[in-house]
Amino acid sequence: MSRLRSRAGKSGGIRVRTRARTRPPLALALPALIAVAFLLLPLIGILVRTQWSELGTHLTSPGVVEALKLSLLVSLWALALSLLLGVPLAWLLARVEFKGKALVRSLVLLPMVLPPTVGGVALLLGFGRRGLLGPWLEGTFGITLPFHTSGAVVAATFVAMPFLVISLEGALGGLKQSYEETAASLGASPVRVFFTVTLPMVAPGLIAGAALTWARALGEFGATITFAGNLPGTTQTLPLQVYLLLQDKPEAATSVSLLLLAIAMGVLIALRGRWTGTPVPREAASAPVPEEPPASDARTTATTGHDGDTTPPHDSGRWPLTATVTGFNELTLDAEPGTTIAVVGENGAGKTTLLRALLGLTPRAHAALRLGDDDVTTLPPHKRQVAWVPQDGALFPHLTAVANTAYGLRARGMPRARARREARTWLDRLGVLHLADRRPAQLSGGQAQRVALARALAARPRLLLLDEPLAALDQTTRARVRHTLRTHLAGFGGVCLIVTHDPVEAVSLADRVLVLAHGRALQDAPPAEVTRHPRSPWVARMLGRNAWPGTASADGLALAAGGRLVVAETLHEGTKALAIIAPEAVSVHRDRPGGSPRNVWPGTVREITAVGSRLRVLIASEQVPDLVAEITPDAAAELRIVDGAAVWTSVKATEVTLVRL
Repeated sequence: MSRLRSRAGKSGGIRVRTRARTRPPLALALPALIAVAFLLLPLIGILVRTQWSELGTHLTSPGVVEALKLSLLVSLWALALSLLLGVPLAWLLARVEFKGKALVRSLVLLPMVLPPTVGGVALLLGFGRRGLLGPWLEGTFGITLPFHTSGAVVAATFVAMPFLVISLEGALGGLKQSYEETAASLGASPVRVFFTVTLPMVAPGLIAGAALTWARALGEFGATITFAGNLPGTTQTLPLQVYLLLQDKPEAATSVSLLLLAIAMGVLIALRGRWTGTPVPREAASAPVPEEPPASDARTTATTGHDGDTTPPHDSGRWPLTATVTGFNELTLDAEPGTTIAVVGENGAGKTTLLRALLGLTPRAHAALRLGDDDVTTLPPHKRQVAWVPQDGALFPHLTAVANTAYGLRARGMPRARARREARTWLDRLGVLHLADRRPAQLSGGQAQRVALARALAARPRLLLLDEPLAALDQTTRARVRHTLRTHLAGFGGVCLIVTHDPVEAVSLADRVLVLAHGRALQDAPPAEVTRHPRSPWVARMLGRNAWPGTASADGLALAAGGRLVVAETLHEGTKALAIIAPEAVSVHRDRPGGSPRNVWPGTVREITAVGSRLRVLIASEQVPDLVAEITPDAAAELRIVDGAAVWTSVKATEVTLVRL
């Protein structure tokens, strides 16, 4: 009881971690038990009827040994063919959209539901001596499949390959494409991406599919005997041997059946339910790693170049950016080398779509792109020299931090030793060199994001695209990484686009702020201009200001959300404008104020949040949109400001700034 009370005191209640055991209804439990017995009884029959004393004699007889060798040969060749043909087919089904895809998937599944003997007949009509392709194979290459070991291989491949395709397609479907897209942005060709990123990450699904394929090929009977016959030493595999033994030596057939049963059970036990291809973590995450390097300072261990300088060499080129984006996004970008552009806007504004268009990774938008003197519009992503850091970092889980960082350098042909030296230097600059030999599962979110930044910067891109690169970092780490990033960008010869929702990042890192709304550029100006005159209500709120759109009228601004605002500035009647009100310009009162304010509204306190040494109070009113006021804690105590309190707000007309829309 004391332990329960202690846990309840810490968390405010007791959290039940185990699922309550429930008694199943008899109407369901009884059929389920019958089903288990139905499946188990035949297996028990094999175990009970096996003559254990004669088991060795039965399994070592010449016919069984010969059939076993042939079965292993046929099943291994079938596995090899399935890997050669099935892996590309699974990738095609998982990654490429094309007409007739549903039909192709149905063809893959067909051998699993087709009666094996019907499959054998189909093979005869397709590849037999009188089949569609058989005469051509025999006349041109001298290949005759029926009644030959190669025919047994074809039959086993036909019925077993679907297991590999389905398992691997499921694993590929569960793999986020951001890994492959990031690898392409680092300069890896599609083939390199497939073998260095895709296959290693779906290895559990591939291994499971291969094991099931081999086991299915080893046990194939119907298609083999129909298509390839039952010739001892040529096509008589172990299942066919069982069929023959049943006629003359049923005890020996039971022993051989036990062998096949043991192999099948061994495969299933080894897979432990992973046949669907769900990736299994290679290693559990270790204890949390400190964000800071240890006291010995890992930076001192950085490997230097031949001249002793730990600073990675920059490509000396200068690459201005010229891009015309069409599709969902409609805008034109021109930027000089060294320019950093912060891309802001509410969710769905097209920020990530813009980055993916510049990378050439989305059909939603197309970018006519020039980097320096090179038109890279028609180039595939891996040849554009455009590096990308997605929101989740997309570190390759099977590679260490240093191998991740060196990936782009290796993809562009740099020798391994030199690539790893330069990768360690970049990790040192980002403060994570002490984590060089750890894998992503052993990194915190902030550490992983810094490694992802190091990987992108090490690739020496001409255009750098960062999709909320600092979002996963705590405030202290974010400030340091922001300083490091700003230092690098100061000497960067290309253009950098940073998608962010953080006004500090937009102001401190960017030379320009690009405001997007519905895929269009609403504003493209220096941070100071956007801060003073935001043209988007969302950006104004991001910067901490109240923003009310409306239409100018004779006596002020008619608000789009209802209500009226008296302003000192005059605009032509009918002009669309955005009223900007700083939170500190909003006065809060418990009673209706008198004096000079011309904008006075009653309201109710809905939310109170602390911002530094001040409080921000969200006040809802039936007369105007929600209003945010900023007051001191002392003022809040004096006014007895609490959630639900009735208050009055006032704003002087001179405190309202109008921005024409």
